[in-house]
Amino acid sequence: VGAELTCTMAEEDETGIRILQSLRGKICEAKNLVPCPGPNRMRDCFCTVSLDQEEVFRTKVFEKSLRIQLKNAVPPNHTIHIPFYGEDFYFEIPRPFQYLSFYVYAKSVFQRDLPVGKVAIRKDDLCKFSGKEHWFSLQPVDPNSEVQGKVHLEMKLNELITDNGSVCQQLVVRIIECQGLPLVNGQSCDAYATVSLIGPARSDQKKTKVKKKTSNPQFEETFYFEVTRSSSYTKKSQFQVEEEDIEKLEIKVDLWNNGNLVQDVFLGETRVSVKILRNDSSHRAWYLLQPKDNGNKTSKTDDLGSLRLNVTYTEDNVLPSIYYISLRDLLLKSPDVKPISASAAHILGDICRERYEAVLPVVRLLLHHNRLVPFVSAIAALELEQTQEANTIFRGNSLATRCIDDTMKIVGKSYLTVTLKPVLDEICDSNKTCEIDPVRLKEGDNVEVNKENLHQYVQKVFNSIIQSSMSCPTLMCDVFNSLRQLATKRFPDDPHVQYSAVSSFVFLRFFAVAVLSPHSFHLRAHHPDADVSRTLTLISKTIQTLGSWGSLSKNKLSSFKESYMYDFFKSFQEEKCIEEVKKFLDEISSNESKESSGVEESVVHKEGEVHKRAQGRKRIGKKNFKKRWLRLSTRELSYHKAKGKDALCIIPIKNILAVEKLEESAFNRKNMFQVIQPERALYIQANNCVEARDWIDILTKVSQCNNKRLATYHPSAYLNGHWLCCKVSADNAPGCTPCTGGLPANIQLDVDGDRETERIYSLFSTYMNKLEKMQEACGSKSVYDGPEQEEYSSFVIDDPQETYKTLKLITSAVHRLEQEHAQYKRDKFKKTKYGSQEHPIGDKSFQCYIRQQSECSTYSI
Repeated sequence: VGAELTCTMAEEDETGIRILQSLRGKICEAKNLVPCPGPNRMRDCFCTVSLDQEEVFRTKVFEKSLRIQLKNAVPPNHTIHIPFYGEDFYFEIPRPFQYLSFYVYAKSVFQRDLPVGKVAIRKDDLCKFSGKEHWFSLQPVDPNSEVQGKVHLEMKLNELITDNGSVCQQLVVRIIECQGLPLVNGQSCDAYATVSLIGPARSDQKKTKVKKKTSNPQFEETFYFEVTRSSSYTKKSQFQVEEEDIEKLEIKVDLWNNGNLVQDVFLGETRVSVKILRNDSSHRAWYLLQPKDNGNKTSKTDDLGSLRLNVTYTEDNVLPSIYYISLRDLLLKSPDVKPISASAAHILGDICRERYEAVLPVVRLLLHHNRLVPFVSAIAALELEQTQEANTIFRGNSLATRCIDDTMKIVGKSYLTVTLKPVLDEICDSNKTCEIDPVRLKEGDNVEVNKENLHQYVQKVFNSIIQSSMSCPTLMCDVFNSLRQLATKRFPDDPHVQYSAVSSFVFLRFFAVAVLSPHSFHLRAHHPDADVSRTLTLISKTIQTLGSWGSLSKNKLSSFKESYMYDFFKSFQEEKCIEEVKKFLDEISSNESKESSGVEESVVHKEGEVHKRAQGRKRIGKKNFKKRWLRLSTRELSYHKAKGKDALCIIPIKNILAVEKLEESAFNRKNMFQVIQPERALYIQANNCVEARDWIDILTKVSQCNNKRLATYHPSAYLNGHWLCCKVSADNAPGCTPCTGGLPANIQLDVDGDRETERIYSLFSTYMNKLEKMQEACGSKSVYDGPEQEEYSSFVIDDPQETYKTLKLITSAVHRLEQEHAQYKRDKFKKTKYGSQEHPIGDKSFQCYIRQQSECSTYSI
């Protein structure tokens, strides 16, 4: 099971600082899942990922095919279920959240899917598990703990004079509104609130009206409770005491979804002690909804199993661009620094050697500013100087190979889609048996038929690759051309090295990897099942070898470990393959400009299921919402009745004037956005906040260069003869809100330069101790020109003086940015108000933040 998923939270405060959150991880496997009751005890299961109560990702269903008999178990031969998911996910988070949750469900055909258990990780705890795999015990899914949202309350204590002249007190509770309530069964809820006054001897409850189909209900209802009775009160008292102790009273607000014919669903509660009015007669604040009884009820549960996860959470506080100038310029000068090992970019790779992801922001930043090719050429030349034999060229996990790997993944995304996706779709969907290992053959398998199936698949993949040179991106060709020239210069007597320098990347590290893990390159939605995965493994191994033939001397078949692979490779015409590979490598590494066919290949950027509102293109018929398949290519946006069906409507990219969010109040639906065209707007509802953000981003990028893009838009819909946002009656009235935008138009090289520089700053800041050690190493090497000290041996220092100069510039730039971040945190801390809409009472993340800032303030003083 495998797939990648892409979710960004982009908040911007009045200081211009953007808060960007992202999450990367992997759902590895589950173990010891509880079997189903009944004779068929195995279950089909799948996992979901949720931000609070909103599902944003779902794995493929793992069928009941894997079971393990435990001989020493009690009872004997007990069967446990160990599904392997292997699903990668990456998403940028478009909204605040409290919990990241992973649910395991048992798939049901006729009923609702049954939750087996969950792993819920608080946002503040995510950093504890960053970058490493952990086993998490599954916890029971309790409906009373599945809460999300916040409520806005106002409380007052008034004095009233009764008819007989005595004074009593009255508690006034105003339920103003709620925000962010969860969807119930995929729909916005029909919410209502109950307001209870609870004390030692009383429990009065009142109820609001039901607000239909909204996650942000506006209640604006006020309730009155008499909290003190005078001793002269003549009517029979319902209390045990005449005078109540106000400080023992509390207000409890419960939010519910009105179930009509089914049971009402609990959405969350909050409790407020009346003693909060002790020093102030009025209190108004936002409260985060909590589980029932604040989650204090803990019922003893059986072991539900475990889930192995790898989760990395990142938060970038991106300052205004002006603050990054010095560090960014230092990084962009890297290709010109002599020697290259003294450059800022190389130093970052040196001190973060164990962190593979450290290279990515450097690659993206240099790529964005057209400085990547000279930098890659320089670090490749440095590696080649240290390579003694031509047959070991670019074999290791070096800075050069990591940079080129990341470059190919970023720049070659569409190239892979055009070249491999059609044939991989055929392989995965047809699922012919291709096993040729005698040990792995199943009963009834015919090895000759399998070998023929595998040969056909390999030939199709191989042909797709060697015929794809015209689609290879120019920047990749420039890198390959540089590698070829550098390798030839380093090993002038080896006729094969000019090819191995290129094939070691394009075949071994690009095409073969994409065939092996198509989900990681967005070529398939999910990780393939075990049989298809085995087929792809065999194809990938074959492609690696075929790709290397053009750079090897003949008769290399004897080097294969498996005899069955030796026999299989003999079925290929070696001479023909060698010439085809060489021709392909010549074409993609040539410095001659490629002649375009004049027909741009249409690439599908994104597709998926959405709900679309009828556009009113027909005079009759309801303007209701229908499920549709939305598809975006380089040329057009289209929607279809279902995947694979003919398009019902096609919108050329050039006709898109703007793509913006749509207010929930327009149709009482969450995750809405609009594609604005000259005549009308297309209103679309995505399945979750992540999908909505992705669609808006990618549609904005592909239409960014359209000549007639709008400067303003209507954030709500035109209904009942007027715009809901500005109340203007003319349907062609100019927009009332400025359009968002300013995103790069090049969809392949979409880079946020400031964000990448912020990430590089964070890495330098994290490894500041290594920078200081490196400075010491430069001094030691300058003074003592003898054997290198062991503690400095891990650093690459070819020119101590030049390296030291760069290190001083890096530390200076990092310290300036640290000061700006510290000032921002201090200013934010001063302006922060507990109980505001941004920081509701009960937010444990905020309470942790308060403690951290208090400690920082004390430390700074």
